[in-house]
Amino acid sequence: MERDLALIELLADGQFHSGEALANHLGITRAAVWKALRKTTGQLGLPLQSVRGRGYRLDTPLELLDANRLINEMSESGRSRLAALELHQQIDSTNAFLMRAAAQGAASGTVCLAEQQSAGRGRHGRTWVSPFGANLYLSLLWRYPLAPAALGGISLAAGAVIAEVLQGFGADDLALKWPNDLLWRRRKLGGLLLEVSGESQGPSYLVVGVGINLRMTTTQGSDIDQPWATLDEVTAGRGVGRNALAARLLDGLLEALDVYGRDGLAPFLTRWRALDVFRGEPVRLLLGDQVIEGLHVGIAEDGSLQLDTPTGRRAFQAGEVSLRPMEIA
Repeated sequence: MERDLALIELLADGQFHSGEALANHLGITRAAVWKALRKTTGQLGLPLQSVRGRGYRLDTPLELLDANRLINEMSESGRSRLAALELHQQIDSTNAFLMRAAAQGAASGTVCLAEQQSAGRGRHGRTWVSPFGANLYLSLLWRYPLAPAALGGISLAAGAVIAEVLQGFGADDLALKWPNDLLWRRRKLGGLLLEVSGESQGPSYLVVGVGINLRMTTTQGSDIDQPWATLDEVTAGRGVGRNALAARLLDGLLEALDVYGRDGLAPFLTRWRALDVFRGEPVRLLLGDQVIEGLHVGIAEDGSLQLDTPTGRRAFQAGEVSLRPMEIA
């Protein structure tokens, strides 16, 4: 598989490469090149063009992840907080990888990114569609002396930071949906998955998983069960680089997790509220088999969702409910 992925790296520029040149570069036959390309592009879902006299090229160029390039794009303060950077071509899940690593003692500030996930996960056990090289799949481990219960607001802090980073790349009309969805014009652009483990009174560790749709095609995203958008669409095709985006996200998230450990959610509340897409609207909350309807009146100081219901104002903690807009006649 390593040799096959090396072929993809050679074709990542989107230009034609002759079978002879590819064969010479890898020290294999031209027949082996064709066989490997057909197999690998098929497995990875990458459309391949083959033109007699010109060679092979991918339909869409890829910017593959590069550790040196990514780290060089980070700020000095970001690099100082980064303990280790794991890049994988294919992995089950970046979150699952870091949860395993954390249990074995991995340092706070360890990061995992992947070109593709075979078992990417969203909230409530949903699958996170993860085509090769098309999006960003990033997870970050952070350790706290705090109890796990004290970390519930981190999804809001991280969401605010991610939205601000994307705005810095020219993404307008962004919004946040409590507790951890990033939307563009009410279509899903990205999301968070937070997993926590530790002693009841601390210490604890947290893995923050981030998925951002960059330039996924309609075919690649056909299994997504809700309206979705890509950053390429949001920025009108201005071509946000995956390494540059990963670097800026890590700068922001590493700082945010550090600040949260000292000051909690307070520094992020105003930032999150500015992007609260459903505030002031009637909504429907699903809590297990229970359906709760009310007016979304914003988030409380502890990050809980507040609803005005027929029985009065009620608060709901992150991770217990999902939120959908009500259909209004």
